[in-house]
Amino acid sequence: MSRRVLICDDAIFMRTMVGDILQQAGFEIVGEAESGVQAIEKYQALKPDLVTMDIVMPDMGGIDAVREITRLDPGARVLMCSAMGQQALVVEALQAGAKDFVVKPFQPSRVLEAVERILS
Repeated sequence: MSRRVLICDDAIFMRTMVGDILQQAGFEIVGEAESGVQAIEKYQALKPDLVTMDIVMPDMGGIDAVREITRLDPGARVLMCSAMGQQALVVEALQAGAKDFVVKPFQPSRVLEAVERILS
């Protein structure tokens, strides 16, 4: 059974890029979200094995979304995706419940490495 992933990013090209990397590695993309609020709603509806979460998104940022998702499901596995220079936010994201992070622009191998570590 393939692992199910929810991709959360306000930029469609980033959702597409992450989706392509994960699909080529055999993951199933079960949903996408453009905002933190959508991410929480879709997490509850889809119950994915993994969430990739952008930090900066409209109406609710990724860190607040992670906090809420892990409150609803303490076992949630979230991979934060941040742009360069957001290190302080990455630490905050990990404290909020994220399991790991990757820095944009992505190296596909780094994304897969982080995903495998989170899911193992």
